[in-house]
Amino acid sequence: MRLSKIAREFVEAVCKNITIDWTMRENVRAQLRVIVKRILRKYGYPPDKQEKATQTVLEQAEALSAEWAVA
Repeated sequence: MRLSKIAREFVEAVCKNITIDWTMRENVRAQLRVIVKRILRKYGYPPDKQEKATQTVLEQAEALSAEWAVA
């Protein structure tokens, strides 16, 4: 249940904060990293694993946004 809440918050946060060229703009990517880390901390995710989890979330968001662009 907690994992599904985290996933929903990630999707909401990414959808609210992405722009057309977000994958090329470092300031937008940095903002998303901060948001993802806040969500992870909120749910007690282990600090030593946050960096990898943040990178994974951003990679998945990039993959999804590529699919959205094609559709």
